[in-house]
Formats: sequence, structure tokens, C-alpha cells
Amino acid sequence: MPSETVSRLVTRLGEAVKQDCTSLATAESCTGGQLSAAIVADPKVSGALERGFVVYSLDAKCELLDLERDRVEQCQGVSEDIARAMAVAALHRSHADLAVAITGFAGPREGEEEVGLVHVATAGGKGARHRELHLGDVGREAVCERAVIVALEMLIEQATA
Repeated sequence: MPSETVSRLVTRLGEAVKQDCTSLATAESCTGGQLSAAIVADPKVSGALERGFVVYSLDAKCELLDLERDRVEQCQGVSEDIARAMAVAALHRSHADLAVAITGFAGPREGEEEVGLVHVATAGGKGARHRELHLGDVGREAVCERAVIVALEMLIEQATA
């Protein structure tokens, strides 16, 4: 069940994409499909989602989005470069007008990764955008919710630019 903030943003996204019939694609790693689930939870907005890719593992990023393995392994799949590549790949592997990608480390700490580091990128529409988040070790749920919120805000910005 999406939070009130997420639900409000999904409604705003629906209004933004409805104006010009924009269709959406998602490529989600650390959020595991939570963004797509929030979009389809609203029947007035769900039709805008053309498709979603859940690419949680490095293999999935490489196989489903055709990212180069060396490039993905170098940063454990989490960087600005990877987020941008995921968004572009989601756009090209769909019939969508606008794509968003989320990749990050939600925690708990498993190695040298920075827990709470998340990259969100959009592609299509009127260009591309990227945001880097340093949320800290605030818990998996909080990291994922904040990532979904930022992704929705970026989609709204892209759709209304």
C-alpha cells in the first residue's frame, strides 16, 4: 500500500501524463518494483505504465537491459552511469515515451557499499535527468520509499517540462 505522499505524487503524475498521453517505463533495482506497484495501484494512472523491469541482480541488469557486465560489476550496479544507462535501456526496450530507473543500496550493509546511496535517472520526453541520494542507514523501507518519491517527482518534472 503506497504511503499518502506516494499516492499524492502518483495522482499528480497521472494528471501530467494525461495531458499529452505520455506512456511510462520503469527499471527498478533496489525498490524491486515498488514504483511500478504504486503507479498501477491508482486505476486512473495505471494505464500510463507501458512496462516495468525489475532488475535487482547484476545478471538481470545485464540480461534484461543489455548493460555491459564489466561496467555493471565495476560499481556493483550502482552509479550515475548505470542509472542513466538503465533509463535509456528501459526506454529503448519499451514503447514508452518516458522512462525512469532506480538503483542503489537499501541496506543492511553487506560490504563496502554506502547504505542509502541511490541513483535515480530519467530518459525520454524532454531530455534526461539524474539525482544522487545519500540517505544513510535509515532502513530498507525508508530508503525505498524516498527513492520512489524522488522518481515520481522526476517523472512529473519531465512530463511537465
